[in-house]
Amino acid sequence: MKVALVGATGPVGKRILQELVDREHDVTAIVRDTSKVAGHPRIKSVSADVGRRAQLADVLKGHDAVIVSVRFLKIDAETLLGAIRDSGVKRYLSVGGAASLYLPGTKTKIIDSGQVPEEYLPEPTAGAAYLTRLKQVDDLDWTFLSPPMMFLNDEQFGTAPGERTGKYRSGKDELLVDEKGESTISYEDYAVAMVDELETPAHIRERFTIAY
Repeated sequence: MKVALVGATGPVGKRILQELVDREHDVTAIVRDTSKVAGHPRIKSVSADVGRRAQLADVLKGHDAVIVSVRFLKIDAETLLGAIRDSGVKRYLSVGGAASLYLPGTKTKIIDSGQVPEEYLPEPTAGAAYLTRLKQVDDLDWTFLSPPMMFLNDEQFGTAPGERTGKYRSGKDELLVDEKGESTISYEDYAVAMVDELETPAHIRERFTIAY
């Protein structure tokens, strides 16, 4: 499969890139700085701006699918969706956020629960708004994959490095927690879930979530 990956050098994006290559997909890594993309026969690096509709659309043309792994504060929904439409690519997968998920057994979203520190609210607020907009889209085969509460290998929170196990549980709109009340995944297994969805679509025009 020929896949365009927007944001291929971030913490999530670089794991998705590796997973795609390991499964023998051909990837166009769309980034601002191509020097940060590892060289590989299956990877073509292209510098493009997610905020420039015509430029991005031109780069996306000819692909079977596009995956976007970019912070929501850096995305203008209409520009991005317009670029994907203009490119003719129908399959679109988005690296999502957890804050729009409901707390287990409730109808309270994480973003409304008071559990997100105020200084971190802008990004999840933008992510929740983007999902709301995406749910109105009926001309693209989109999927929004929300992670659990925490990535195991997130340097921001000082958590331990993760690993690829190839195992995860999936849900839809409710945060998944384990028997200890923890909600985690490694970046590597998040990438596994994303590429699984790419190869075997099960959540067209839906949001889903995963966790251990």
